[in-house]
Amino acid sequence: MSLAALLVLADGRFPAGGHAHSGGAEAACKAGRIHDAATLEDFCRGRLHTSGLTAAALAAAAVLGLDPAVLDAAADARTPSPALRTAARRLGRQLLRAARATWPDPGLERLAAAFPRGAHQPVVLGLTARAARLGPLDAAHVAAYESVGGPATATVRLLGLDPFEASGVLARLAPELDAVAARAAEAGRRALLDGPEALPAASSPLLEIAAEAHADWPVRLFAS
Repeated sequence: MSLAALLVLADGRFPAGGHAHSGGAEAACKAGRIHDAATLEDFCRGRLHTSGLTAAALAAAAVLGLDPAVLDAAADARTPSPALRTAARRLGRQLLRAARATWPDPGLERLAAAFPRGAHQPVVLGLTARAARLGPLDAAHVAAYESVGGPATATVRLLGLDPFEASGVLARLAPELDAVAARAAEAGRRALLDGPEALPAASSPLLEIAAEAHADWPVRLFAS
């Protein structure tokens, strides 16, 4: 494991395209479900334990060597919303572009050849972590953090929320983030023996519904 590589991959300035996506926060802000730090914390907690857990487990399983095509199909099955599937593949394509330049690796080249239009972002994240010599728990931590860090940053821009308050939300969620990452890494290990059915499929229907509505907005600040 390289701690420096983990910091590079988790850095919000890594050019993986996440800054253009709100993780559902834009739709939640418009609907009034996020309007202050307390409701942002509620939103992030829900996202962490559902889509965040699922993404973290997919990333961990990819690090451990499960077939990326199998994992991509598993990600598709766990993402009912066409808008979110499209967003996940766009993010995966952008992450793969950055990863290939940062950590050249045959596994990333094979992934690019197999998925010219982009694989799901958590799968790409896992292969990227593997190329960077990181482990399943590291990849799970990055995925789990992304699931809450993106909405928190987006809400600062959407509502003018105090950045200190947004950072406080993330700090309070840190113990839960650690627990989710550990659970996801263990699920990835089980999937080695039992197949992708062992991976979590935690549901967040409201995020899926909101994503479909958001995709039809004529004007929006974020891509998703």
